[in-house]
Amino acid sequence: MLDIQAQTDEKLVQRKAQKFNLWLGMLGMFMMFAALSSGFIVYTASGVDKGIKTLLPNALLYSTLVIVVSSLTMFLAHRAAKNGESSKQRLFLIATFILGVVFFALQVHAWNVLIDRGVYFVNNNASQSFIYVFIWMHLAHIIAGLIVLIGAIIGSNKLPKDGNLFRMDLASIFWHFLDLLWIYIYVFLLLNQ
Repeated sequence: MLDIQAQTDEKLVQRKAQKFNLWLGMLGMFMMFAALSSGFIVYTASGVDKGIKTLLPNALLYSTLVIVVSSLTMFLAHRAAKNGESSKQRLFLIATFILGVVFFALQVHAWNVLIDRGVYFVNNNASQSFIYVFIWMHLAHIIAGLIVLIGAIIGSNKLPKDGNLFRMDLASIFWHFLDLLWIYIYVFLLLNQ
C-alpha cells in the first residue's frame, strides 16, 4: 500500500515539474518575442525611412483565422478528453493538427507574396527582415506544437485516463499559447505596417 502511495506521490511531483517546465519555457518564448518587438520598435524609431513599407499579405490574416479555429478544435479535444470520449478527442486533435499544417502553409505562402513584392529577408530595411524573423521563430514553435499534437493523438488511446488528461492539459496549454502568441505578432505587425 505504501509503495502505491509513494508511486502516486512521485507521479504527482513529476507532473507538477513538467507543467512548471512548460510554463517556464513559454515565459522564455514570450520574453524572446518581447525582445524582438523591442528591437523592431527601436529600429523603426531611428528614422522616418525605417518601417515595414509594405502591406502585410492577406495570407497572414487567413492564417490568423485558421489558428483561432484551431484553438477552438483544441478546446473541444480537451473537453472530450475530460469526458472520456476518446474518439471525439482524437477527431478534434486531428482537426487541430490539420489546421496547424494549413496555418504553416499559409505562412509559407505569405513569404512568397513578400518575395514577389521585392521584400527580402536580407535588405537595407531591417524592419522588413523582422517580418521574416517573427514568422520563422513562430513557425519553429508551431512545428514543436505539431509534434506535441502527434503525441496527444497517439496518447489518446492509452490508459490510464489521468495520463491522457494530463497530456491533453499540457498540449492544450501549449497550443493556446502559440495561438495567442501569433495573434500578438499579427496585431503588432499590422499596427506597424
